Amino acid sequence: MPKLRVHSFSVSLDGYGAGPGQNLENPLGVGGRPLHDWVFATAAGQQMLGADASGIEPAVDDDFIIGGVEGIGATIMGRNMFGPIRGSWGDEQWDGWWGPNPPYHHDAFVLTHHARSPITMEGGTTFHFVTDGIDAALQRAFESAGGKDVRLGGGVSTVQQYLRAGLVDEMHIAVAPVVLGGGERLFDDVGTFVDGYDCVQLATSGPSAHFRLSKP
Repeated sequence: MPKLRVHSFSVSLDGYGAGPGQNLENPLGVGGRPLHDWVFATAAGQQMLGADASGIEPAVDDDFIIGGVEGIGATIMGRNMFGPIRGSWGDEQWDGWWGPNPPYHHDAFVLTHHARSPITMEGGTTFHFVTDGIDAALQRAFESAGGKDVRLGGGVSTVQQYLRAGLVDEMHIAVAPVVLGGGERLFDDVGTFVDGYDCVQLATSGPSAHFRLSKP
C-alpha cells in the first residue's frame, strides 16, 4: 500500500526545523541554513543539484538522500517551501526556489489558500496549487503517484498538519549540530504522535544524526 513519507527533514539540536524571520534572503530563517549543510556535503546532494560530485566519497548521509527519492511518485509541500510570497500571489513570475529544473521530476502539490494555475517546469516537474486542504492534496498526490509513495516536504507547519491528522506513515529526521534558539519547532503541538511510531533505524555521521520512524 502506498505511503506518505517525510524524508531528510533537518532539525537543530533544540528541535527547530527553521529559524526565526523567514524571508527571501533567509528561506530557512535567520541561522537556519546550516541545518542542511549535511545534504550539500554529500555526493548525492550535489548530484541532485546537477553539480559535479566526482571528488566526494560516498557516506552514510548519501544513503538517506538516495532512499528519500526511491519509490516516490509525487510530492506535497507547503506554500512557504515553494516561495516567500504571502497573501495573494501578486507576482506570478515566482516559480519556486529551484530554478528552471526543480529536483522533483514529478507532480508537486503546493498547499495554499490562494488559487493559481499549474506551473510546468523542465525535467518533468509540475507544481499544482491546492486550495481545499491537506486531504484533497494527499488524494491528488496518491492518484498522480500511480501506486508509488508520496513524499511530504516542508515546511514545519505542513508536516505538523499531517502528523496531527495521523496521515504520516514514515519519517526520516536528520539532526544537525546547530542550536537555533527560536523559530519553528517541528514537534510542537502535535500531540502524542510518537506513540504510533517505532524507531526502525538510527545512524550517525560527522555532520548529522539520522532517525527513521515508521508506523508498525
